Amino acid sequence: MSPSIEEKRIEDELSYPILLAERVRLAVDESESFKAECAEVGKQVDRLSQMLRTVVRFTTPAQSLYERPIRRVVSEVSKNLERSLTLVRKCKRQSVLRRVVTIVSAADFRKLLNLLDASVGDMRWLLSIFDSENGGASGGIVLTLPPIASNDPMLSWVWSYIAAIQMGQLSDRIEAAIELASLAKDNDRNKKIIVEEGGVPPLLKLLKETASSEAQSAAATALYNIANDQERVRVIVSELGVPTIVNVLSDSIMKVQIQVASLVARMAEHDALAQDDFARENVIRPLVTLLSFETFVDDPRANSGKQSIHTIVQINKEMEKNSFVGSKNYRPYLYSEYCSSRSGQNRKDRENEKPEVKIKLKIACAEALWMLARGSVANSRRISETKGLLCLAKLVEKEQGELQFNCLMTIMEITAAAESNADLRRAAFKTNSPAAKAVVDQLLRVINDLDSPTLQIPAIKSIGSLARTFPARETRVIGPLVTHLSHRNQEVATEAAIALQKFASPQNFLCMEHSKAIIEFNAVPPLMRLLRCNDRTQLHGLVLLCYLALHAGNSEALEQARVLTALEGADRTVVAQHPELKELVSEALYHLNLYHAGVHPQRQAYAP
Repeated sequence: MSPSIEEKRIEDELSYPILLAERVRLAVDESESFKAECAEVGKQVDRLSQMLRTVVRFTTPAQSLYERPIRRVVSEVSKNLERSLTLVRKCKRQSVLRRVVTIVSAADFRKLLNLLDASVGDMRWLLSIFDSENGGASGGIVLTLPPIASNDPMLSWVWSYIAAIQMGQLSDRIEAAIELASLAKDNDRNKKIIVEEGGVPPLLKLLKETASSEAQSAAATALYNIANDQERVRVIVSELGVPTIVNVLSDSIMKVQIQVASLVARMAEHDALAQDDFARENVIRPLVTLLSFETFVDDPRANSGKQSIHTIVQINKEMEKNSFVGSKNYRPYLYSEYCSSRSGQNRKDRENEKPEVKIKLKIACAEALWMLARGSVANSRRISETKGLLCLAKLVEKEQGELQFNCLMTIMEITAAAESNADLRRAAFKTNSPAAKAVVDQLLRVINDLDSPTLQIPAIKSIGSLARTFPARETRVIGPLVTHLSHRNQEVATEAAIALQKFASPQNFLCMEHSKAIIEFNAVPPLMRLLRCNDRTQLHGLVLLCYLALHAGNSEALEQARVLTALEGADRTVVAQHPELKELVSEALYHLNLYHAGVHPQRQAYAP
């Protein structure tokens, strides 16, 4: 990480051990006992002094200096020089009493000389990093092991790689970034060391190398491998990584954009602060633009001259406010100048990319939008305002596999945000909104036509989140949900029950109308079967039955299915495990008794 404000300048850090070395040399000259040992100490100290002065010469003109290993090594050298000064001073002429009190032995000198040897080895390694003529940072990556890292070789490798990225030639920087990415791939300890030793700033600097897509790719991969933890993501954010990442996403080749979009997704997944920062840097606009690349080109409605072409033109104008679209060569929803500012050649290269590369980019962008929207009303609003909903609906319709799944998950997060925020619900999911209609159409298609619980579950959840947006006449969304109460996959059936709860809930203004519609679609028999399933399924089936009893208690379907008996049984069993349902079940029983038993039972916990 970046040096703290209290940290000394590197020049001051180096001046202290040089001054210590001079004092040791003076003490050696004044020694009276153990003269041979002191002389040997003096030779080692002279060697260290010379090396320290050489490091000073390397650091003075350096504009981009990797200081972390210098500080660590120099700190250890300083400690050993302090020990040397203390020991050698004891060999100076002293009174008899003082000599008796401070006993010096040959073993002390052997121990000290071993420490000084280690410091010489550390300094030799340190100089090798800066020495371009002998394969240092400017001439290659140094992978020798200094004594200071003998107990942890990973530390010296990380130092070498970071030094190469920060101070080396471009080819060495790329190679070092690839090596760091490999170290970080499956080892959290390595990731922690890389971040603690200041690896993030040089990687972000390498990511800016617009002249080399290979450099950008290596840096993006390393940052992606590091960013699987909130603390490490925060370091990237604190180093102003978010603006850099957004700029690269907007202006790089497609293969780099895939990696950068994946990096956005991972950072947003692990840290809400990064999620907000990306939104402030307007990352959603280029992500939606990339996701919509070529999406509408082959749409037959785009050539019909009807309202759909007008809608798409308006979308393109809104998304590409700062871009130039030629009137003669205009094609709706093509990749804009916003993401291709460098040259027309870049646009051509993107259009000529292999289909699998384009799909990978869309998968990465959809995942990034999913993670940005997750739990965020503000980001969900931004996606809907950039007309991302229409694009997502189109991709759910046209695509399959991971891309279709990511788009569905993004829609699920946006609809969940809309469920919790009335303003977003009214703005993004108005009844007459083409985007909202397209989304609902595709959600229903997935629920009805696809036999994939993985895809059906987010689609069902999304419909449930939108329950308060549907008018009473919009019964086409209720029928498929009722059908899936009988689904062979119990999780699908449970999610269908949860979604229907949101239609029949007292919080829904149209709960009575929706409850009647649910019963008309013959929901009661499969609901009765759900009461015999596992705890979670049973719980949600019971809640839905109670809502139906409350809002359509006079229905013959409830009487014929013996719902009253089922609720009485649930009152004795399920409620014991879920006491929060006691009042709801009691009220449902009252309503059923009211209509089907012909009597007015005494109400205990509430007024009629």
